[in-house]
Amino acid sequence: MKKSPAIQVQSVSKSFVLPHQRQSSVKSMFVNIFRRRSFEKQQVLEDVSFEIEKGEFFGIVGRNGSGKSTLLKLLAGIYKPNQGAVHIHGKLTPFIELGVGFNQELTGRENVYLNGALLGFSARQTDAMYDDIVEFAELQEFMDQKLKNYSSGMQVRLAFSIAIRAKSDILLIDEVLAVGDEAFQRKCLDVFEKYKANKQTIILVTHDMETVRKFCTRAMLIHDGEIVKIGNPRAVAEKYTQLNQQSIDSTVATSNSQANTNRYLKAQVQDEQHHPKQSFPVGEKTIIDVSWPGLAPERIESIGVSIFKLSGEHVTGINTRFSDHNKDWKERGRIGIEFRLNITPGKYYVLVEAFEEDGKPVDTLIDGPQFSVIKTDDTKWSGIVELPHRWIEADES
Repeated sequence: MKKSPAIQVQSVSKSFVLPHQRQSSVKSMFVNIFRRRSFEKQQVLEDVSFEIEKGEFFGIVGRNGSGKSTLLKLLAGIYKPNQGAVHIHGKLTPFIELGVGFNQELTGRENVYLNGALLGFSARQTDAMYDDIVEFAELQEFMDQKLKNYSSGMQVRLAFSIAIRAKSDILLIDEVLAVGDEAFQRKCLDVFEKYKANKQTIILVTHDMETVRKFCTRAMLIHDGEIVKIGNPRAVAEKYTQLNQQSIDSTVATSNSQANTNRYLKAQVQDEQHHPKQSFPVGEKTIIDVSWPGLAPERIESIGVSIFKLSGEHVTGINTRFSDHNKDWKERGRIGIEFRLNITPGKYYVLVEAFEEDGKPVDTLIDGPQFSVIKTDDTKWSGIVELPHRWIEADES
């Protein structure tokens, strides 16, 4: 059943008019008052349409200049489209330029209360959150210093720590992981984990494809103001990587493109008798049969098989490199892997990769076969996956 939309973008186009001559002073304005000025139209977005459902973690990716930041500002209401419409269903909070409301002449403490007021919090509410804000930002020793003495990283940490307190239905986040040290980025990722667990509607613009793969339930790739691909976040991330590679080295890009068009790999989900099957009760065994007709055995170092939920969660990933399987599977051009499906009911898909000696993928089957796991009456556990376990006595060492 389709969820209700949080955001609807309908045939949106956005352009800017850029003058060829800049009037940099009052004198130049008078000197050129009777000259005909010429302008150039810059088309940033062209007939863009998509929907984001409530509870989605939606990624927007694209190379610099592709139009993604302009799109984010349209969603935030900062820009108005030249054509089309943007419909927002719920309260939206943009984290587009963290710290834009800061006053450099005020202290860190004063800026916390200033930004809290901008987000709609009373002084009493900010009082209650203040210690958590400072602890998250790790700026306890600097809160009574003026902000102009802060480094850019310190300002971003403080701004993000304040912004995540906002109570909103929809959050727009732009490149927060591009700043700050590794420890701060880890904190940001922890916040994303919490948002995703709470089914918060998130729109994230980022260049970090690992973040897209890990957190996003869907993603969209924009290039030259148009949607290139929308859907599976791993497929979108793969397409984005190809697009970047093309700009770096056209020869390598051609090679990568061929490797990623899935010329060789095939996969099938089977039951224990090796019959094709698409639906399994919780706890039943399944075999994922992988073959690569036409691919020379000497090109293959290992085969990797991953299972994902259709909503984006990575359930497991197995690679022959770390197994003791030593049969002649490479020469036979086929291998199977058996799983016991002690995983939560839902819909899943398989991703398969073939790797060379240096760990580079020879071929990738991104949109592999799908299957369903169905709950049974005798299922005796809950959660995402049943971990191998045993009960022990309290004093057992």
